[in-house]
Amino acid sequence: MCELQNKASHISKHKTIPISQAVGTVLAHDITEIRKGEFKGAAFRKGHTIKEEDICYLQRLGKEHLYILDIAEDEIHEDDAVYEIAYALKGEGVEIQDKPKEGKINLIANRDGLLKIDSSSLIELNMLGEVMCATLHNNTMVKNGQIIAGTRAIPLVLKKELLSKAADIGRRARYSTSKCTGIIEVKRLKKFKAGIVITGNEVFYGRIKDSFANVIVDKLKHFDGQIIRISYAPDDENFIQQRLNEMIDAGADLLIITGGLSVDPDDVTRFAVKEIAREITYGSAVLPGAMFLLAYIDKHLVNESNKSLNLNDDLLIPLIGIPACGMYHKTTIFDIVLPRILTGESIGRKELAELGHGGLCLNCTECRYPICPFGK
Repeated sequence: MCELQNKASHISKHKTIPISQAVGTVLAHDITEIRKGEFKGAAFRKGHTIKEEDICYLQRLGKEHLYILDIAEDEIHEDDAVYEIAYALKGEGVEIQDKPKEGKINLIANRDGLLKIDSSSLIELNMLGEVMCATLHNNTMVKNGQIIAGTRAIPLVLKKELLSKAADIGRRARYSTSKCTGIIEVKRLKKFKAGIVITGNEVFYGRIKDSFANVIVDKLKHFDGQIIRISYAPDDENFIQQRLNEMIDAGADLLIITGGLSVDPDDVTRFAVKEIAREITYGSAVLPGAMFLLAYIDKHLVNESNKSLNLNDDLLIPLIGIPACGMYHKTTIFDIVLPRILTGESIGRKELAELGHGGLCLNCTECRYPICPFGK
């Protein structure tokens, strides 16, 4: 009843008739029934012709009057309007689910991937006032068929001019940058060939057993790629560089290196990477993961002719440096950043700084990531 009353404030110009006189009237909107703990949905659908036996039922739902809509030429019904809103929102990897119900419709992923939300455009659309959209968090991994957003027309009848504004917002989001195909998009993750280098004298010389490789392998197997090699290196810059070069020669297009990223004198990993990287960022605003390292290496190992390459160039190989926290914490910055890298997104100092908002892990007794605030 509340939903219908709220909508009534937007359509006061449309006349009403007593429910006792409604037999033969065709409903212009769904009528909702709510039975606490049992059911919430449409008792009567738009287009239903009221019969004599419906009157008592409608009265039990609290309906004493029905609206007779007189939709003007410059107006549109909620169910038609919400389709237009959905089309304004959707980008690649997104489709509309089923038909509208009570002016609401869901958007679903039509492939596995990483959900990307143009949050500024989403706010702009929601500021229009008579339309709305609620989504999952940006950078959430989603599955084919999963609901990722819900949108609805708030009043029963909307002005076509308002929908035109919503469509304009969607078009601007779609065409303002080549990186965006809509306000809501699901990006495919690229297949990869990963090379892993485990550093540290204690592991290389067999003083302790390596625990890092299994952690990384377990995380990578959830993505569509392969691990071409796992190698070990002592705390020696030249040795580490040699191992990385071997990975690249073997066809790796994703490099992962562990250890040697703190402030101890023997921790030389970042200095080894610096010698062969074009772009390097050390440190992030995430806990656990403050000593995270991210770099991009020329496939031809800093060939001077490639200095003009940008970070989206296929000749650049991302290198992810995972600090020791990756061994002891179930979820770290690695889990947040890896899917974004696998979509081809360039991550630098700004992107890592932005992760500070929501970048504090609560260290829950039972980790439920990604169903938690971490990384959101």
